[in-house]
Amino acid sequence: MLEGLHPNRPTHVFRITTDERSARAMTDLIGEIFDPAETAVAAFETVEDGPWLLEAYFAHEPNETAIRDLVRPIVGEEADKGVFLPLEQKDWVRTSLEGLKPVRAGRILVHGSHDREQRRSNDIAIEIEAGLAFGTGHHGTTLGCLKAFVDELKIRTPRHVLDVGTGTGILAFAAAKVLKRPVIAGDIDPEAVRVAKENARLNGIGPWMKLYVGPGTRNAEANRPGYFDLVFANILAKPLRMLAPSLARVASNDGTLILSGLLAHDVPGVLSSYAHQGWYLQRRYDLEGWAALVLKRGNARPQPRQ
Repeated sequence: MLEGLHPNRPTHVFRITTDERSARAMTDLIGEIFDPAETAVAAFETVEDGPWLLEAYFAHEPNETAIRDLVRPIVGEEADKGVFLPLEQKDWVRTSLEGLKPVRAGRILVHGSHDREQRRSNDIAIEIEAGLAFGTGHHGTTLGCLKAFVDELKIRTPRHVLDVGTGTGILAFAAAKVLKRPVIAGDIDPEAVRVAKENARLNGIGPWMKLYVGPGTRNAEANRPGYFDLVFANILAKPLRMLAPSLARVASNDGTLILSGLLAHDVPGVLSSYAHQGWYLQRRYDLEGWAALVLKRGNARPQPRQ
């Protein structure tokens, strides 16, 4: 399954049923052309071995003719059968919560309020009501980062953690709950930070969360050269490439970067950007068409895929 990162306030959706090859091709095309902060795309199989449904979400009313013309070279006349629908934000929130099922990475359990009974006595439980910000733990990128974090804990115990592009705060919350230490987390979108603050309060870790609004590490809490021994950045390929110098600067010499928001074809470009900063792949996780990368300084040898 491929998914896009939903814009924080989607107003319209484009839906079209097609085959897997075409769905994947349109996912890549729309993801490359449109601003990821305002447009996102998801494609998934509707039934086993059946047709695929592509959904593109827009923060503003889209140009329907232009979008049909964009996908026409891929699906031909089927482009005219795609439908555009307006979305009400209230319905969007309800829908996102209805689809929230418990997700586990080791002892870390991410769940909605309606699944509290799924918690085990030794779980590190994170309760999330997704609201309008991305990051429920169910997207392959977030789950990949959680799995990478669980495996990192088998090697070392981080002391200073930064989460860039925190969304609803799941990765930062997991670190704070496991390590029982303050965690710094930021997002460019004020709505995401507002939701993260509310989620932190809900999870009883408000005092451990130091949240900021701003791009990348452009905040006094985050802009600490050589300070962080674990940095999460679950965003998208282009901003990850642009952030390579700043993330490398704030990470400690023995630190770890956990990066995601990447389709398979994004990985080589991102690895190249970080190699220029002296960082190399140690582990890779592939889930639902997305990749999560664990990077270390120096010539770390890649480990087998998980």
